Amino acid sequence: MSQPVRKTEQQQPGVPRRGPGGPGRRGGGHGPGGLGRPVEKAKNFKGTLRRLVRYLRPYTWQMVAVVLMSLLGTVSGIASPKILGFAITKVFAGATAKLKGIPGAAIDFIYVRNILFTLVGLYALNALFSYLQQILMAGIAQKTVYDLRQDVNKKLGRLPLKFFDAHTHGEILSRVTNDVDTISSTLQQSITQMITSFVTLVGVIIMMLSISWQLTLFVLITLPLYVLVTGATAKRSQKYFAAQARILGELNGHVEEMYGGHRVVKAYGHEQASIARFQEINGELYGASWRAQFIASIIMPLMNMINNIGYVLVSVVGGIYVTRQVIELGDVQAFIQYARQFTHPIIQTASIANTLQSTVASAERVFELLDEEEELPDCEPAVVIDMPEGTVALENVSFGYDPEAPLISNMNINVHAGQSIAIVGPTGAGKTTLVNLLMRFYEIGAGKITIDGHDIRDLKRGDLRNLFGMVLQDTWLFNGSIRDNIAYGRPGASETEIVAAANAAYADHFIRTLPEGYDTMLNEEASNISQGQKQLLTIARAILADPAILILDEATSSVDTRTEQLIQTAMLRLMQGRTSFVIAHRLSTIRNADLILVMDQGSIIEQGTHDQLMALGDFYADLYNSQFTSNGINGVA
Repeated sequence: MSQPVRKTEQQQPGVPRRGPGGPGRRGGGHGPGGLGRPVEKAKNFKGTLRRLVRYLRPYTWQMVAVVLMSLLGTVSGIASPKILGFAITKVFAGATAKLKGIPGAAIDFIYVRNILFTLVGLYALNALFSYLQQILMAGIAQKTVYDLRQDVNKKLGRLPLKFFDAHTHGEILSRVTNDVDTISSTLQQSITQMITSFVTLVGVIIMMLSISWQLTLFVLITLPLYVLVTGATAKRSQKYFAAQARILGELNGHVEEMYGGHRVVKAYGHEQASIARFQEINGELYGASWRAQFIASIIMPLMNMINNIGYVLVSVVGGIYVTRQVIELGDVQAFIQYARQFTHPIIQTASIANTLQSTVASAERVFELLDEEEELPDCEPAVVIDMPEGTVALENVSFGYDPEAPLISNMNINVHAGQSIAIVGPTGAGKTTLVNLLMRFYEIGAGKITIDGHDIRDLKRGDLRNLFGMVLQDTWLFNGSIRDNIAYGRPGASETEIVAAANAAYADHFIRTLPEGYDTMLNEEASNISQGQKQLLTIARAILADPAILILDEATSSVDTRTEQLIQTAMLRLMQGRTSFVIAHRLSTIRNADLILVMDQGSIIEQGTHDQLMALGDFYADLYNSQFTSNGINGVA
């Protein structure tokens, strides 16, 4: 009997569900690098930087406002020493005239007062413009990173399962969180610092030249010393910072490994060996960190020494110029302040250059994720099976994770609605691969797979996967209440339906013995309940989903014998009227299957019922007898 079929418009593929197991080791970020710190460099700096700048284009006018605020704020700050110099010159002139006994000589305090009021206004404007600049840049940075995160999130929803199989969870998390956070920090802080440093440097040089080009020359001759000092110390400390990062990663890995497997470590009495190894790595880290910090810490004292040399030169020469009445005393005072300001933007620019290198490297890693090959788009318009029966067929299906090394070749299977299909075989035979192909986690290389006569490529992936219910050997529960975990199989399910599903999975009793019952919160690893209880909850989730097709991957392997018998009864009731694919490792659980597929090296080498395959006396019979005869059961399960 055929079922109604209707056409729908294409929709955005949903984000893939998180696979079994928790995330892997979280990768390290690429934080702002200071002078002498190791900097990860991008492979294509200019191209990546241009691409990152494109994310700022929608906020061009806001960026113009940031630059304008930076100019106004910096100019108001730079003008202050010059204006303060006028007041000092006026006070000095008045005091000198009084000492010389010039009639009517006095200090013009009104003039000085007006200068002070002007300075207060300039400082207030500087603070206001700096505040506005930071607020505007913070908004731009957060909006830009929001757009970037949106693109990354959408991309993750379009990536095929093979991407997640080929990359560790920690690596993906590092790109999505750490690298994006690095970009956010740089956009919010370093860009404004870079603008301010450049404007300050140019403005200070202009102001110094306006006072005395000779004194300016004395300041500029110290520049090569800055370059020499920073270059020499950065080069020496670079290798120690690199060693520090490498050893820190080794230490983190050792700690995670030892604490993750602390039961095994204790069981085999390796505590002392583990502690000894920790102390060895910790000692290496101390040595590398001490050397790196020692050399890097020399930079600022050397910078200050060079700055003081310039300060002495300016003070001495400026004092001589004042006595010769070449320049005013207030100008010398202003020039000394400018000379002090001159080095700060230089040091800051060097630090920002390092930060920018690391940021572009982080951006490149994010863009590599955005450039990954996506899964094929859903068919448009797509077929929707309103009343699925569960007929499944594979026609001449071929597939290989590596196109050069096919795993499945010309596979043909016909499964009628409501049949129970067991898939058995040694490790690596292709059992899980077959399930991945049924749910279109991977695209087949040749042939076709149909459900109720419709090619699965004509269905939207979300609609296709809604036809399936899965209970895996490796349980996955998220951080939330037991009620929410069960309802994950069917969002919007009522309390009565959730409890009924838990009853059917024989989970209701143990749930009610917990202090909070169905409101009990499971932690991140769901370690506050047993492995068997976790499996019961995943079975309840599948029961609540009420799918047309079931996929069971040794679903009762993590429970005791009595609970297994209860679950087998519940599963048999659940499987009635539904097509079921059972990946079996313990062959006693699939003796009553309607059809048993025996796989080896990607091919179906035998198929039939249990009795038929045992009568053949070939691969399946040997596999079955190897599990039970050796236990003295003589083939009887």
